[in-house]
Amino acid sequence: MELRQFRYFVAVAEEQNFTRAAERLNMTQPPLSRQIQQIEEDVGLPLFERGSRPLRLTEAGRIFYTHAKRLVDEADEVAQLTRRLAQLAERIVIGFVPSTLYGALPAVIRAFREAAPKVELSLIEMFTVEQLGALKGARIDVGFGRLRFDDAQVTREVLTDEPLIAALPEGHPLAADHAPVELAALARETLIVYPSTPRPSFADQQLSAFHDQALAPYAIHEVRELQTALGLVAAQVGVTLVPRSVEGLRPHGVAYRPMSKTSVSSPIIMSRRLQDNAPSTNLLCEIARELFARDGSDGAT
Repeated sequence: MELRQFRYFVAVAEEQNFTRAAERLNMTQPPLSRQIQQIEEDVGLPLFERGSRPLRLTEAGRIFYTHAKRLVDEADEVAQLTRRLAQLAERIVIGFVPSTLYGALPAVIRAFREAAPKVELSLIEMFTVEQLGALKGARIDVGFGRLRFDDAQVTREVLTDEPLIAALPEGHPLAADHAPVELAALARETLIVYPSTPRPSFADQQLSAFHDQALAPYAIHEVRELQTALGLVAAQVGVTLVPRSVEGLRPHGVAYRPMSKTSVSSPIIMSRRLQDNAPSTNLLCEIARELFARDGSDGAT
């Protein structure tokens, strides 16, 4: 006996009328009557008192109804639970380094929410090295960072290579005009790098820029966050290198200047688990590729 037959029987028993039961089931009355007859033949007993108005169950019918109702209700609960679990499964978690928020990432988040309004989106600030473990542990689904790393379980994709610019104290000689700043000139200053931990980090990218040109900063001051570094620049403690998109953040007392053609850049890298082909992950990555490419072509990386 099929579940739909139990549904037919329950509808007739509760409505006590074939016509109303047929309307409830969105079917016509003749096939419903045949289904009830088939159930009674399978059971071998009459389940309704024929000729009664309204329809009344026989003793066998009342026993059958109790079990049929339980089966139908349990089936409905399973269906509802499955739908709820499916909705919970429609969730994507993004890990990001703070500096990516000054570029195209906010536009990516907005576009994804518009394209997939039923998917729950969560954002967690974390350094690139932390993203690697979080991806492999399935705590995040996509990471946006700035460090290159190799891992057999993770695939990474460079979305853009963002030029670095110099953040200088207002009134500093290098900020006197808008001419590009040479890295060698910055090497004569105290370099403020961030974050101090964990390492490796963007701080190492800053230092590598000098080492690649056989330069060493006069002194190095490590801080935890970008905002702290800019605050110390404003206080004339030193200078720092920031991604060009940070130029929109203009604390009082800080001047930004472009670097010379021989200077450096910092990539924005999107990472995901190698075997993750979830539709929500694919959609997010597709949107990120498109918007970061558009952002780069507009020169606003």
